[in-house]
Amino acid sequence: MKHVRLIHAGREQWATVTTDEQAITLADGTAVGWSDITLLPPVTPGATIFALGLNYADHSVELGFKPPSQPLVFLKGHNGFVAHGGISPKPHDADQMHPECELVAVIGRTAKRVSAADALDHVAGYTIACDYAVREFLENYYRPNLRVKNRDALTPLGPWVVDAADVGDPQALALTTTVNGATVQSGSTRDMVFPVAELIAWLSSFMTLSPGDMILTGTPHGVHFVSEDDAVICEVERVGRLAHRVGLKP
Repeated sequence: MKHVRLIHAGREQWATVTTDEQAITLADGTAVGWSDITLLPPVTPGATIFALGLNYADHSVELGFKPPSQPLVFLKGHNGFVAHGGISPKPHDADQMHPECELVAVIGRTAKRVSAADALDHVAGYTIACDYAVREFLENYYRPNLRVKNRDALTPLGPWVVDAADVGDPQALALTTTVNGATVQSGSTRDMVFPVAELIAWLSSFMTLSPGDMILTGTPHGVHFVSEDDAVICEVERVGRLAHRVGLKP
């Protein structure tokens, strides 16, 4: 099942997408069309958002780094997210801005000191992020600083959260990014340095993960700088397609 966060008749809520993806069923059972709603990024207000750097070996090599010996994690602010079909404005100081397609794991129940063997039992579902990097401000291995990864509206997220049972093995999914129809990234989640289960086990070993928390799990190789008005699509197998456009510099 696919779950979306939206605004309908002035009310923000979570709803489910029909099997044929042609309509949406609201919490009260009412069916509405896509044109009747405003889609929001599928993130729970107040959730903690984790993101991984250098979690694909081929991307580490591409950037001239060795893969990290333990997860390289940073946090993302909620102002950075924009919904499927939205606009990510290219900042005036971002000539080297590139998309990064990422599988996102959504925590479904509290995780505290869980083992990797049990970790996936704590996942509610998965969504997709396009986690833009502004490479002019990349400094060193202990990256990224705030200006690289925490710009307003530079992390498209969505379009929905797919139940974990419908996705299956999170380490057997193809990822692609296209810009104006041309493929600029192509990889597989099997190439993660730290798989989803290990990330949950590592994070929960020193802090409690709560329902709604998200883990952006990193991106494969493929650095492609975008331009204003580019059409970008990130796709993760069995999860869906996340589309947006690059906006004009503010």
